Amino acid sequence: MAKSKIVKGVQKISDGVVEGYKKIETGVVEGYKKIETGVVDGYTKIEDKFVDAFLTKDGETVEEAKERLKGQ
Repeated sequence: MAKSKIVKGVQKISDGVVEGYKKIETGVVEGYKKIETGVVDGYTKIEDKFVDAFLTKDGETVEEAKERLKGQ
């Protein structure tokens, strides 16, 4: 019986550690994704403003200017 109680106790501890690790992992991954999205969105806004201000031709949209520049 003592061995059985020890095994059950170790299993409970193991389950708790795994559950805690998964919660931490999820939090870290979600935080990273939020930061990554914010950085990419910020860069895209700056890029669009730069293209609009300096690289578009008369009557050309930002998207059209980006496509034209990719072709060059």
